Amino acid sequence: MSEQLPPTIDPPAAERWHANAVRAPASPWLHEEVARRMQDRLQWMRDKPANWCDWDPLRGGIEGHSLVQERFSDAICQITETSSPRGSERAQELFGKPWWSLSRWSGPVQQFGMPQDASVQMLWSNMALHTAANPQALIAQWHKALAVDGYVMFSCLGPDTVRELHALYADLGWPVPGHSMTDMHDWGDMLVHAGFAEPVMDMERITLTFASPARLIKELRELGRNLHPQRFAALRGRGYRAQLEQALAERLADPAHGGQLAITFEIIYGHAFKPAPRVPVEASSAVSLDDMRTMLRKGRQS
Repeated sequence: MSEQLPPTIDPPAAERWHANAVRAPASPWLHEEVARRMQDRLQWMRDKPANWCDWDPLRGGIEGHSLVQERFSDAICQITETSSPRGSERAQELFGKPWWSLSRWSGPVQQFGMPQDASVQMLWSNMALHTAANPQALIAQWHKALAVDGYVMFSCLGPDTVRELHALYADLGWPVPGHSMTDMHDWGDMLVHAGFAEPVMDMERITLTFASPARLIKELRELGRNLHPQRFAALRGRGYRAQLEQALAERLADPAHGGQLAITFEIIYGHAFKPAPRVPVEASSAVSLDDMRTMLRKGRQS
């Protein structure tokens, strides 16, 4: 499987959206809810990590970060915010402990910045992968940061997300409202391609309801932007906004939810382990010194 960039994500637009994380006053509600559901799955993991990494927590979930830290209260926490230098500073403001706090000296260690190679036993990434312009490169970074037998836990949006909105735009003859989301089976293939083992993928659909079209649009703008290369390139006028709100009110009103506007989000969850490196069986094989040391340690333990 060769590395391929998502054909419906415009890299500059994705980069701008990622860098904009620092401007958000709080993590989106949906991201916090998904973080709550994902951290509940940690109870099924056999061993608690001695150290873990929260990758891009500003959008991933500020409250969700606290839930995971509470679960792993004795573990070293590595906080990695990649959105921008200002985003990294914001993460330190939110999650760092003030110098006068007793927990700074007696509680679990907190570290900021990129983790060292093979340094963390669990990497947590909530609701980030679906907006990555190069998701395979991001997964490779996770693999590089994890120690052998460490695991990644992540969530992202799936293909059925806002399917009602895609159908509405198609019927009106408008350009697509967003990029195409990746299927969970493809995420599993990418994990294996990056060197992970035993990927486990599952999904659920969450229906959110809104009292008005304006509230729905506001919520969607907090969750993301249209990253499709063929998105409408010019500015929209008031007439478009009025037409959109009218169409939303007519098409999305659901009697099962008291006439409120209902829209679907597909949530994908995944986890996978980083196995010990294996030497390819060839006439002549080259192995790095670090990989050889890891294989020797594993051999002594087994």
